[in-house]
Amino acid sequence: MIDVSPKFKTLRYALARGVLKAKPETIKRVADKTVPKGDVLEVARAAAISAAKRTADWIVFCHSLPIYWVEIDFEIGLETITVSAHVKSVWKTGVEMEAMTAVSAALLNIYDMLKPLDTDISFSDVHLVEKTGGKSNFKDRFAAPLRVAVVVLSDSTH
Repeated sequence: MIDVSPKFKTLRYALARGVLKAKPETIKRVADKTVPKGDVLEVARAAAISAAKRTADWIVFCHSLPIYWVEIDFEIGLETITVSAHVKSVWKTGVEMEAMTAVSAALLNIYDMLKPLDTDISFSDVHLVEKTGGKSNFKDRFAAPLRVAVVVLSDSTH
């Protein structure tokens, strides 16, 4: 495990995505909420949020960190469901793994709920789309030279 104790706490953000592919009739059942196991997207959302908060339990070298915000979005296509996970924290290390774990958990739960209906389901392309925070947000120079003036005003009569 990497020693993060000398790092600064900064606002960290990550966005990850992944895609599940299935037959059009299977995707339609998800959209219509007619899957026998229940509301697929709400179960996947809950699983993703839980997974983001417990990433350090799954990924050996991940640090345990406070998660301040997780948002899970779904985009339903004709033969696909795209899952996006946004994660924020103020901590000494990034939240990329939390975002990718959230996406993976959502995709696994969708797969599990749909497998009785479709034998051709697959998911792939879990990847980091964006991340911010950390030392990349610090600059050791100002964009333009600074000009400083000190003005002292006093109404004292001493």
